[in-house]
Amino acid sequence: MEAKVLRACWRWRNYPPVHEGGGARADAEVLLNAAGRQLVVGMCGVEEEALARALPSWGKEDAKLRAGAGDPVGLWRTGGAVAGPVAFGCRLCAGRRTGASVRVVRYTPRWERVCVRHGRWLLDADANQPLEHLDLRGLPEVVAAQRRWTRVVRRAVRAGTEPERVFALAQAVVARWWEQAYGWERETIWPRRLHQAAGGDAGGDLERWRIVGRDAVVFSEVVAVADALLDPAMAELVWADSGAGRPRALPADGMFCRSLGERLGRSWLGPLAATDHGGPLIGWMGSVIRLRRGAGGPPGYDNDPWWLRQEHRAATMAGQLRVMGKEKKAPGSGTMWRATVSAEQRRLITSTLDSAGEQLLQLRGVHSGPTADVARRLLRGLGHSAGLIENAWKRTALAAVNGGVPLEEVARWVDMPVEVLSRMLTADRHEEDS
Repeated sequence: MEAKVLRACWRWRNYPPVHEGGGARADAEVLLNAAGRQLVVGMCGVEEEALARALPSWGKEDAKLRAGAGDPVGLWRTGGAVAGPVAFGCRLCAGRRTGASVRVVRYTPRWERVCVRHGRWLLDADANQPLEHLDLRGLPEVVAAQRRWTRVVRRAVRAGTEPERVFALAQAVVARWWEQAYGWERETIWPRRLHQAAGGDAGGDLERWRIVGRDAVVFSEVVAVADALLDPAMAELVWADSGAGRPRALPADGMFCRSLGERLGRSWLGPLAATDHGGPLIGWMGSVIRLRRGAGGPPGYDNDPWWLRQEHRAATMAGQLRVMGKEKKAPGSGTMWRATVSAEQRRLITSTLDSAGEQLLQLRGVHSGPTADVARRLLRGLGHSAGLIENAWKRTALAAVNGGVPLEEVARWVDMPVEVLSRMLTADRHEEDS
């Protein structure tokens, strides 16, 4: 049966989900009421119990399905809203079972994206991009990491920790390094992997490949970090770095971060990781220390090593591609500067602007001190905010130019002569390189 003929068997409450720019989503999912499920059972001749085991969406209910209970009713949803992350399946594996090379999608957690048999990284199916997989045949270390993850899961279970929380924290740590790696001259492993995953050269569309290829390129390091965070010996190094019974600030050359860098084959990484204050790794170390000192208070996020702040969670490929698409359509629009700065910078800019706004109200007549003092504080706060926002729009403009937007168009957006903008961006590039 053709798809449109098959769909006519149900009464649909809505339309299939599409991407923002149009086009059907590969992760479209269907929910059926009881009558609709019985219709499937009769069509395919498979018992309902077997279908319930095979299909995560089977039996999911929704208020829109209740009307007309006697009729077979269907409802469209996106897969991520039904049962979790959705990825493309391996066509070669599907072909071995069905005899046909067809596109398939699966509910697959982010730590099971390697097809070990065929050496493929299976990409998220919720993003508006054409690739289903990345070729890992030239990256055996990524395939080996998939095998090592099984050991990490066993270690997490023995420690009484959910493996998905361990993975999420490790991925957040490594994804943060990935964003910082532009300035790491000694980082040579990830660029090589990225070019290999891109078919030999990612230079023609580097920003897109950095988004599409990130999870595959850093997977080995994510598994290694997860393994390290579960190692009691590594927790002991954190305790020793903190001064044990004699508390002190965590040193830049601490044993934990130095050992972590060595595990990753990057002996130079330790000081960079140790001084990345405000990141998820330092947060994990703080929780370990508080638990060891017994100073964490009642159970909660502040003394839970595996609790991950929302702003630290690694951005998904779909989310990053949407931001990049919006930047290309409207470079530097007022709402997009937030995507170009870190979470800490966003909080700092917002906090400073809020403080300046409060001081402005004081200056208008509700001030608690001399008007001149209030004015000085206000101007100082506004000046600091202006500097932060200027850096943000410069990064936005630079990203737009690097993404292929003509320099003249960017100059019109910022209302600045082309030659002046060119000099500023060139100076910023030189500063980043140095």
